[in-house]
Amino acid sequence: MTPTDTPLKRLRVQRYLITGLLTLLPLWLTYVVFRFVFELLSGISAPGINALTERLATANPAVLGWLNAGWLQSLFALFATILLIYLVGFAATRVFGQRLLVLFERVIARVPLAQTIYGGTKKLLDLVQTKPEGVQRVVLIDFPQRGMKVVGLVTRTLRDSDSGREFVAVYVPTTPNPTSGYLEIVPIEDVTPTDWSLDQAMAFIISGGAIAPANFRFERPVPKP
Repeated sequence: MTPTDTPLKRLRVQRYLITGLLTLLPLWLTYVVFRFVFELLSGISAPGINALTERLATANPAVLGWLNAGWLQSLFALFATILLIYLVGFAATRVFGQRLLVLFERVIARVPLAQTIYGGTKKLLDLVQTKPEGVQRVVLIDFPQRGMKVVGLVTRTLRDSDSGREFVAVYVPTTPNPTSGYLEIVPIEDVTPTDWSLDQAMAFIISGGAIAPANFRFERPVPKP
């Protein structure tokens, strides 16, 4: 063994470790996201599904005893939640479902804290699905300091009551969980518009920047004289 063999082996080991880490990292991130969604959806129907399967297994343990398996109960709960979401979506597109939704919103309006949470969430979802006036939906803003950019979603435009200056409310999602983030009020002249769609922005944020269009505009275009 020559003296150079040891450093070469160390470099080879480090390279293999880094390559293995980079290979497993996206798999692990995908697993974490799917596990979060799976547990969230299955947890909605889990109490009812678990009670039903345990009752069936107790009534006929020789034939239905396998229903007590925990992973099987979670799978049933997931399918039950997806079916419930589908039925709610189906009902919301029908007249009777819309009437029930209006009645539900009237009840929610009588509860102050529930109305604040429900109304704010519904308005946010409605705003994300519609394009704001006078500005692109997906933008870049300086955050946390000038010279550093983050991807934000414009939710609405605002106007200063004293000066008449225009501002935009920008929601800045975090990586890899876009459901949490920051709300910034930014002067409209400091916002850098992009040509990204909402799907492209979400893919960019969730993937930590790995999935992104090849080109983008970092600085706001200077208006021509």
